[in-house]
Amino acid sequence: MTIAVHPAADDTTALAAVLAGFRSRHILCVGDAMVDRFVYGDVKRISPEAPVPVVRIEREAAELGGAGNVVRNIVALGSGCSFVSVIGSDRAGSEISELLGRLPHVKPYLRVSRERETTVKTRFFSKDGHHLLRADREITAPLSAKDAAELGAMAVAQVGDADAVILSDYGKGVFAQDLAARIIAAARKAGKPVIVDPKGVDYSRYVGATVIAPNRAELAEATGMPVDDDAGVIAAARSLCVCTTSDAILVTRSGEGMTLVASNGAVYHLPAETREVADVTGAGDTAVATLTLALACGAALPAAAKLANIAAGIVVGRHATAVATAQDLSSALLHTGLAGAEQKVGDRDTALTRAAEWRAQGLKIGFTNGCFDLLHPGHVSLLRQARAACDRLVVGLNSDASVRRLKGDGRPVQSETARAAVMASLANVDLVVIFSEDTPLALIQALRPDVLVKGADYQRPDVVGGDFVEAYGGSVVLAELIAPYSTTATIAALKTTRSSNKP
Repeated sequence: MTIAVHPAADDTTALAAVLAGFRSRHILCVGDAMVDRFVYGDVKRISPEAPVPVVRIEREAAELGGAGNVVRNIVALGSGCSFVSVIGSDRAGSEISELLGRLPHVKPYLRVSRERETTVKTRFFSKDGHHLLRADREITAPLSAKDAAELGAMAVAQVGDADAVILSDYGKGVFAQDLAARIIAAARKAGKPVIVDPKGVDYSRYVGATVIAPNRAELAEATGMPVDDDAGVIAAARSLCVCTTSDAILVTRSGEGMTLVASNGAVYHLPAETREVADVTGAGDTAVATLTLALACGAALPAAAKLANIAAGIVVGRHATAVATAQDLSSALLHTGLAGAEQKVGDRDTALTRAAEWRAQGLKIGFTNGCFDLLHPGHVSLLRQARAACDRLVVGLNSDASVRRLKGDGRPVQSETARAAVMASLANVDLVVIFSEDTPLALIQALRPDVLVKGADYQRPDVVGGDFVEAYGGSVVLAELIAPYSTTATIAALKTTRSSNKP
């Protein structure tokens, strides 16, 4: 499959439309599975036996690592995934199976090999988050012929059901033989894009891939060329693009962002998102997952790379093997088009956290909801009255799918990201939460607002969540309406005007 490399419209609304398509995609990920184990403890002294810190272990956590972290990111972005890998017949292998079983919309195809040990990376941190040590247990030898044949058969069988394919090579032996070539050939035949997160010096195994995404060090290792500046990175990427016949090379450059070099000669530099770096672990996995999903949704390469760059910027600001969610990306997109707005847009968990903080300050929390498709003076009046009834106002915003179900085809006029941006820019609104259900009842039950506000066109018994709020001592306020404003009427008037102006 050939990916478009011409610049697509990459404004906030266009990128949000790509993001909205993630939920209907299914990705095949093949690669090296491993366990990322994190050990946290208190460090108060140096060992008398050697000049090393003594860690008093307080807690441990485990996550899917390697290619498994790519799977975690795909799921976090709202998509489904088939995962093909090999594990050992050991406790860590069982742990990978258990961790995969907890993820929604994942179909694992795991080859259990008695000849291999499951890779485990254990990282030790002090209680304040300082990285102290990493210890690895692994085998990097190539798969046996039997394991490779079985893994290849499983992977090729899943290509037809996928919208795109990721090869996540961590150099632990999965791709040491011809597995990558077999999968790429099957994907090309099926017209599916293949995105490679590479390893090692021999990229001949990736010939025919759609996009290869090395970091700067991997690019230098693979090409033997200097990559100290923009010109060097571009030259090395072009060389790699030619020898692998790829559509593009996406080079991740840490604090300098990313550089996309296409086979047609086009070059795009994407500056790093301005964020405080907490931990770069897994940022490449996040970028590859996001890039692949964007391409699977039909985005042009520059737009897909921009989304990948934003996603990578999100996870480097978090500790351990973090993931970026669709809501994270949606909020970050608002930041690119409306400075500071992302601080006022969040998911349900964000709302609960923010509400707890406000309650601890003795503040009264209000809630109202709606589609807010084309903002008009009636909406502004409702929000002003709602804010006057509380100290902090949370607005529940119907998702695009929810609006379509309620209002019919052709609605909403503006995407949920655009509508959220507008709402978040209003001084009377303290937080915007997009909900996908037809009514906000579940959100109201989770938030437990002190005041529930709706327009006076509702009768009190018809206010969704009213009985629930009043049962615990909250109040329902019916805001005065300002006639004759209506989004539906505005759209109808526009259609009438357009018709009357036709020659």
